[in-house]
Amino acid sequence: MKENIKFNLTNVSITSCSFQSTSDEHTTTENHMVLCCNPFINFEAQLDALFNALQQLTDGQYGTCLFIRFFLSDASNQVQKLQKKITNHNSSAVISIIQQPPLDGSKIAAWCYFATNMQQVSNKQHTLFSHNGYQHLWSVGKGDNGSAFDQTHTLLGNEEKKANELEMSIKENCIRTWFYVQNIDVNYMGMVKARKEFFEQIGLTNKTHFIASTGIEGKSDSPSSFVRLDSYYVKGLQDGQIQYLQALSHLNPTYEYGVTFERATAVHYGDRKHIFLSGTASINNKGEILYEGDIEKQTYRMWENCDALLHEANGSLDNLVQMLIYIRDTADYHIVKQMFDKRFPDTPKVIVLAPVCRPGWLIEMEGIAIIDNKEKAYSNY
Repeated sequence: MKENIKFNLTNVSITSCSFQSTSDEHTTTENHMVLCCNPFINFEAQLDALFNALQQLTDGQYGTCLFIRFFLSDASNQVQKLQKKITNHNSSAVISIIQQPPLDGSKIAAWCYFATNMQQVSNKQHTLFSHNGYQHLWSVGKGDNGSAFDQTHTLLGNEEKKANELEMSIKENCIRTWFYVQNIDVNYMGMVKARKEFFEQIGLTNKTHFIASTGIEGKSDSPSSFVRLDSYYVKGLQDGQIQYLQALSHLNPTYEYGVTFERATAVHYGDRKHIFLSGTASINNKGEILYEGDIEKQTYRMWENCDALLHEANGSLDNLVQMLIYIRDTADYHIVKQMFDKRFPDTPKVIVLAPVCRPGWLIEMEGIAIIDNKEKAYSNY
C-alpha cells in the first residue's frame, strides 16, 4: 500500500512516499522523501533549515534513516560546511554528496530513505542494516588519482574488497550502482571501458548478468576526482529473488552498444517487490536516440520505456516511490517540471542539472518502484 503526502517545515518543502505491505507479519514501512529548500535564502540558511527538518524526521515516526544523498549547486564551496552539519547530526545514515545543481534555484536538496524495524549492524567498520534475515549495505566511494579509467578500476576493486570482508561480492550481491563522472562528454568512455574490463574479471558478462546503474555527470569537491561511485548490496537473497528486466520491445540490450548495465532490476521479497530503474532516456530497441532536439517528445518516450520495464515485473509508473530527473540544458527545466508535475504530482522527485552520457539525450530519469507482493517462498523485506 502506497501513500504520497506533501508537507512543509520552515523553509523546506517535503514530498514523501510511504509503502507498507498488506502482510501483517514482520512488516516494514518504507519512506522515500525529497527535501527541497527555499531558494530565496542563502546557503547557510538553507543548510540550517534542511538539517532542522532532518532532525524532526529522524525523531519522528519514519524509522531509521538508512541513506541520504545531498545534491549541491557548488560542491567546492559547500562540502566543508555540509560535512560539519553531518558530523553534528545524530544519524546512522550512509551519506552521498554530489554536485548536481537542483534546478528549482536552491543550493541544496536531499533524497532520504527511511525504513522501520531496521537494526544497525557494525561489521569491520562498515554500516549495514538488518531485518528479517536480510542485510543491506549502502556504499560510497570517490576516485582521486589517475584517469577516469584508472579511478573506476580502483573504485570497483575497493568495492569488491569491502564486499568480500562482509562475505558478499559485486557479482552476487550488488543490486544497484551510480557512477558520477566529471565532464562526462570527455571521461565517460574511460569509465565504461574500466567497468567492462573489471566485470569480465569477476565473471559478469552478457551471458550472466550486469547491475542496474546510472552513469551521469556529477562532481565532487575535488577537481582531480573524475569518478564517484555509490552502490547498494543485499545479503541473504535466495536463487530466484532477483529478476532482470529488459523490455526488448522498447530497448536493446546495453552490451550491443558497448556498455554493461541492466536496464532495471527487480528484487522479490515475500511481501513486496523493489524495482530499481537504471538511468533511462529516449531510446529505441536498436539503441538509437529518438526525437533529437525535442525535450517534450523525449520525455514522453522516456516514460514509455520506463513503463515497459516496470510492466515486466507487473508494475507501472504509478508504483514509483521516488524519481531523479537529469537534464542537460537548464532552458528545458520549466517544460520538464510542468510535465512531471502534471503526470506525477505527488511522487518525490528531484530535477537536477546533469548531462547524460550522449549529447543527443536531453533528459534521463531513474527511479525506485515498490509493488505489493505475496511470494511465500521468500521472507518478507
